Amino acid sequence: MSVNKDEPGITASGAPGPVPGDASAAPPGRSGPPRPAYTEPVPVTTLVARSGSRLLADPSAPEVMVTGATLRGQDVRPGDLFAALPGAHVHGADFAAGAMAAGAAAILTDEAGAERPVIAETDLPVLVHSEPRAVLGEIAAWIYGEPSLTLNVLGITGTSGKTTTTYLVEAGLRAAGHTTGLIGTVETRVSGERLASAFTTPEAPDLQALFALMVEQGVTHVPMEVSSHALSLGRVNGTRFTVGAFTNLSQDHLDFHRDMDDYFAAKSLLFDGRSTSEVVVTDAEWGRALVTPQTITVGTEADADAAWRASDIAAMPTGEQAFTLHAPDGRTARAGIPLPGEFNVANATLAAAILDTAGVSLDAIVAGLASVEVPGRMERVALGQPFAAVVDYAHKPAAVTQALQALRARTQGRIITVLGCGGDRDTAKRPIMGEAAARGSELVIVTDDNPRSEDPAAIRAETLVGARAVDPAEAGEIREIGDRREAIAAAVAAAGPGDVVLVAGKGHESGQNIAGVVHPFSDRDELAAAIRDRLEVSV
Repeated sequence: MSVNKDEPGITASGAPGPVPGDASAAPPGRSGPPRPAYTEPVPVTTLVARSGSRLLADPSAPEVMVTGATLRGQDVRPGDLFAALPGAHVHGADFAAGAMAAGAAAILTDEAGAERPVIAETDLPVLVHSEPRAVLGEIAAWIYGEPSLTLNVLGITGTSGKTTTTYLVEAGLRAAGHTTGLIGTVETRVSGERLASAFTTPEAPDLQALFALMVEQGVTHVPMEVSSHALSLGRVNGTRFTVGAFTNLSQDHLDFHRDMDDYFAAKSLLFDGRSTSEVVVTDAEWGRALVTPQTITVGTEADADAAWRASDIAAMPTGEQAFTLHAPDGRTARAGIPLPGEFNVANATLAAAILDTAGVSLDAIVAGLASVEVPGRMERVALGQPFAAVVDYAHKPAAVTQALQALRARTQGRIITVLGCGGDRDTAKRPIMGEAAARGSELVIVTDDNPRSEDPAAIRAETLVGARAVDPAEAGEIREIGDRREAIAAAVAAAGPGDVVLVAGKGHESGQNIAGVVHPFSDRDELAAAIRDRLEVSV
């Protein structure tokens, strides 16, 4: 069940946790992240030399070969390098015994891990590094044959728009006839086969194994979301990007980052030389701060200096948009996307610039943009009801504002918003989200999102503080209904002809995390069920 919004920070290496994907090429009876069917064995001494690690091993012992890597004890396969990393609460070395019993061939850890008796007394070679997490990505890449050098990896970072832009890029690549992979918040795909996603960006060993699997299956291009957590925690170390792209920056993840400057510094790591080409939206100061003489810039019509621009935007009542795409060298094309909101035009223009940089023709770009489908992003639920109904993943202040502005441009009626905030995440954004919803809606129903370990009523109270702080003359009606299913049903019941119901926050997710238990829950399904119930009553 997908509840991967707002990636967690450092977790205990080897501790039980969500696993992305199925078990491609896994031994019988063993599940785990997908891997290639075959990996060329790599000598431990090669990994030691290339990573600058210190080797603890019997000098008379024969050379040990490694064929895989993982940082989760339960995912170890025979021949693996087990990365015993320091975690927030426990050390991965505490799981080393299980990893060795499962067939680990070698261990990577830090000085503290090397001192644990289970590792200090092992006969396995131990690689000791002061920052094992920082070198794990490169080590995993070497083990799996440096697959990102074979693939065209197109990385997209930023606060909002990563998922939509990734899908837009993939649609353009497919229109051009390329065999694609996709890595992101909603799902991972390999040559069209869907795998579930646990994190926006997988852990370093899982990512390199996934790349190797893609190479094995003939994939040539991989658009992927690159989160700030992934950059900060080294998950994409060892990955070479054909293109690195930046969407925008707004408040989010301040439970993990110290402040906005720290958050931006993490995003900026994608542009530290690991990307061959860099494409940046320059509408705001954060993007402009990334620009170098080699940067390919993307802007709105107001930014006349951008290399890529969109103009003459026309919004259709059904939600589609048409616009003129301005490319470098005077090239232009009339394009369209089946998504509302000018921010999605910006996403589409960024996607066009990425695709052009990757060698896709303008005709294929236009065809791809027109055909895109993005789960849970301004996704319409249309069952013949006399009002519009939309599910969107908006779970940060700027995204809530953008979604409401996009819907306002499409309706003369009321906007009814169902909104919740997640637990165990950035608490400062809750009142800001409440304020944004109150300002942009005629009716706001504050409900639960994924409360996780927090008291749901306390989360709602923090959200309501912001909503109720808005001048009543500028705010809509505000209600509180804790049960999300009931809140969605109440919004549908309140909708009249020409109105819009927006269910914000969970988007594509198929589960709701309450007190650590994930219950099946889909905003799309619940919204559809509420609409059907209303239509049946009205017959």
